[in-house]
Amino acid sequence: MNKLAELPLHAAPMVGASRPHESAHLHVAGAAPYTDDLPERVGTLHAALGLSPVAHGRLKAVQLERLRALPGVVDVFAAADLPGRNDCGPLIQDDPILAEGTLRYRGQPVLVVVARTRELARRAAARASECIEAEPLPALLTAREAHAAGQYVIAPMKLARGEARAAIEAAPQRIQLSFELGGQEQFYLEGQISYAVPEEDQGMTLYCSTQHPSEMQHLVAHALHRPSHAVRVECRRMGGGFGGKESQSALFACVAAVAAQRNRAPVKLRLDRDDDFLITGRRHGFSFDIEAGFDAAGLVLGVAATLLSNAGHSADLSGPVLTRALCHFDNAYWLPHVSLQGFACKTNTQSNTAFRGFGGPQGAFAVELLLDAIARQLGLDALQVRQANLYTEGQPTPYGQPVEDFCLPELIQQLEQTSAYAERRAAVTAFNARSTVLKKGLALTPVKFGISFNVVHLNQAGALVHVYTDGSVLVNHGGTEMGQGLNTKVAQVVAHELGLPLERVRCSATATDKIANTSATAASTGSDLNGKAAQAAARTVRERLALLAAERLGGAAADVRFEAGRAHVNGQSLSWEELVQKAYLARVQLWSDGFYATPGLSWDRATLQGRPFYYFAHGAAVAEVLVDTLTGEHRLLRADVLHDVGRSLNPAIDIGQVEGAFIQGMGWLTSEELVWHPADGSPKGGLLLTHAPSTYKIPTANDCPPEFHVALFDRPNAKDSIHRSKAVGEPPLLLPFSVFFAIKDAVTAATGREPPLMAPATPEAVLKALNSP
Repeated sequence: MNKLAELPLHAAPMVGASRPHESAHLHVAGAAPYTDDLPERVGTLHAALGLSPVAHGRLKAVQLERLRALPGVVDVFAAADLPGRNDCGPLIQDDPILAEGTLRYRGQPVLVVVARTRELARRAAARASECIEAEPLPALLTAREAHAAGQYVIAPMKLARGEARAAIEAAPQRIQLSFELGGQEQFYLEGQISYAVPEEDQGMTLYCSTQHPSEMQHLVAHALHRPSHAVRVECRRMGGGFGGKESQSALFACVAAVAAQRNRAPVKLRLDRDDDFLITGRRHGFSFDIEAGFDAAGLVLGVAATLLSNAGHSADLSGPVLTRALCHFDNAYWLPHVSLQGFACKTNTQSNTAFRGFGGPQGAFAVELLLDAIARQLGLDALQVRQANLYTEGQPTPYGQPVEDFCLPELIQQLEQTSAYAERRAAVTAFNARSTVLKKGLALTPVKFGISFNVVHLNQAGALVHVYTDGSVLVNHGGTEMGQGLNTKVAQVVAHELGLPLERVRCSATATDKIANTSATAASTGSDLNGKAAQAAARTVRERLALLAAERLGGAAADVRFEAGRAHVNGQSLSWEELVQKAYLARVQLWSDGFYATPGLSWDRATLQGRPFYYFAHGAAVAEVLVDTLTGEHRLLRADVLHDVGRSLNPAIDIGQVEGAFIQGMGWLTSEELVWHPADGSPKGGLLLTHAPSTYKIPTANDCPPEFHVALFDRPNAKDSIHRSKAVGEPPLLLPFSVFFAIKDAVTAATGREPPLMAPATPEAVLKALNSP
């Protein structure tokens, strides 16, 4: 039995205990308000976007008068009408809010319609193609097409160590691979939405579903041609983000704010699902060309690879995504000689952006693909080859950071035993020997994932802790809640510091007038950064109260303990409420700010060398699948996961994060296929065809394996992270590599050779691999 369950609520430790999500009671009752649920101010107007009808073209004219005459329309405007800068790019100013001069992709916003109702705005905007005069131009839709044409959004990158070419040529065996890895739609349940409310003296308040309120504040200020202090952005919660609301919420925030300023009325812009697909970017698809040399044991002696990412029409975050992909090409393996080239290819598609893992999954997938193919060429179990190539403690990565606190050998060994890998491998082989149509596959894949923003200055956070005279505590921090449980963990940290039950602590909405200049809630750093900042603020308050308690009860302030809602010292105690009241009467400050900056980081963007990560998170998964060789369909029969989260702040939330990431990553690699109509000059040329749930297939509850075993690896973080925990948002998304390679294992059992299986491994892709010559 869990001993924590036997303790009364006030006595159970706040950190390390499984606690419900702080909004769970609201979620299950349908009472958790999201941006669209906020009461609309009187006179609220609604905006909709008119979209480009071509994938690439010269914008010759936009006839707005036709739309202004439609029922309910209050205002229509285009790029020339923007009061400030026509750009919402997060790093490079190459991403127009509204198209100007050139149409870059099918679905690019060209004009804005503001009407009295959302339905009237959408009806008018749907007629935008009647008002847009464009001269079509040739379009590039794939990374390989753009690479051949030399079209990139940023300069190419190179990461190298040793003499890869010489090592490959001298190796006993060699291999060459080409592979296509698809992108992935974030498919957050709450779509993109912004609600702009004009305030006094040309101020503006934005209620925005965003992972990055500060960036929204700055970009909206530029669009309005106002200083940042005139713009306030608030986000109470999001209905999912997954990276898709880090930078790409900006266009909608800017449009809503400009519309509100022009009309001096509140304006809401909420996309429907189809428009969300057609306008916004997603996980970068990658194309890989890999060459490697290895020995008879499968040890990689040298590897050279070219990574092509489909960046879309603008840079967005493609530079940092490509950097992280290159830095995760090694995944868990020592590569003595390596040469990597990365290209962010400019195409006439939506501008691809952040998505859980931020390039790391794509880079790590490439090396897993390589090791799997090497094992097959040598006739070895892929796990044997993976274990042979694992890092040892202290070996440097290609970017120069030593691998420290490397727990994968022990973790994999434990997972091998708990999953009965060897016995199941024998059982799978026996099953395949007697089954002609149905084939089973089994795979175990590891994960090593670096935690921190690659850009050093982003690794900072602030928080405020307010103690009220009734003893209740309010926390505000710079992170955003998107269902991942960040507010719950931060509240646990503060409750722990103050010795209070969790119900005495509450986190308020993230707002730019509370914590300034925040970083995005991304890169799995939410708890690491904001938890530390909140801890610092709470400790400052606690130390002030400890001084007062020692003064009133006798003893030293350093000896005061805060437990179970009381302050204890010198054999005496005061209730928390009594102490707070005394502090107020004594004019002791009962609130404090806290700040945290991750120590020890360095990064040279020119050489791709340094120490970009504070620590590494690890994990491994075993997947067993059944493939129908007649239809190409597969079923995941069982998944075993062991994941390293350090000393967990909240095991229930962390296990939920691991489970969710596994299923989401499995969808990316097996069912979520993005398809564009060829840019052939036809009416649908360049159109994203998979722009709704009817054509784009995310996993459902039925895709969860009937046996799903998830455990947390019991080992505190060696680094001084928040309570020695580790990030859990992104690393587990790499665990379902095991599902893809299990499918590949089953296809190999059917064909007896290396199958040309691409990702996502849809039934069509599996059939193609089964029947390829």
